[in-house]
Amino acid sequence: MLHPDRIEATGACSFDMTPSPTPLFTLSIVSHGQSQLIAPLLDDLRRLALPDMEALITVNLPEDETPFRDLPFPSRIIRNATPKGFGANHNEAFAHSRGAFFVVVNPDIRLPTLNLDELLAVLNDPAIGAVAPVVLNGTGDIEDSVRRFPTIPMLLRRSLLKQRTPDYQWDQEPIAVDWTAGMFVVFRREAFEAVQGFDHRRFFMYFEDVDICLRMKRKGWLVTLQPKVSVVHLAQRASHRSLKHLRWHLTSALRYFTGL
Repeated sequence: MLHPDRIEATGACSFDMTPSPTPLFTLSIVSHGQSQLIAPLLDDLRRLALPDMEALITVNLPEDETPFRDLPFPSRIIRNATPKGFGANHNEAFAHSRGAFFVVVNPDIRLPTLNLDELLAVLNDPAIGAVAPVVLNGTGDIEDSVRRFPTIPMLLRRSLLKQRTPDYQWDQEPIAVDWTAGMFVVFRREAFEAVQGFDHRRFFMYFEDVDICLRMKRKGWLVTLQPKVSVVHLAQRASHRSLKHLRWHLTSALRYFTGL
């Protein structure tokens, strides 16, 4: 289980908290020295003035925290003593989240609009463990963010032959999908707890989103796409530029397919 006292008990990081009423949604944002990238996202949240929301900002690397302070909504800062991977950071944040719904948000997400009510309407179905919006790129085109569970032939077609036909088509109604990329995902608290969050022991970065959706499916939870809601992803594509990220990506793929 993910225990709410785990951060203080381990002494792994420091923790700033702004007291507030219990929120409906907790947004988890992790910064890897990316405060200037996250600042526009926080500006979006200021402008939207979403009700019933708190934000947890994890500082994974020491940096200027000025953009994370004096926010007009309930927020907290978690500072890591040593850097952690994607899953470990969001699991730590979940341990201190209070919302009924836990929202994983990438630093490079932008929110021109965000209709949380439409996402919540999908989650009224108790069988649904997670819901994601349509993800658009910076020019407004739809990104391939929801897919079927990967196979080795599928990955070879995508990477070597550049065959990247979308796995799903939709209109205006929510659809069930195998998995959704972890750029912006709303998890039902009970579903996240049921699978004990991301498997941060096997996956430092990449494939955590595939893996958690697979484990949720095995527990009977559905993952869905809500076409009535969209977010913008200003993709960083670190694995395309960094050998370190590419190595993490390949290692995670190997662990996913071999079960190591």
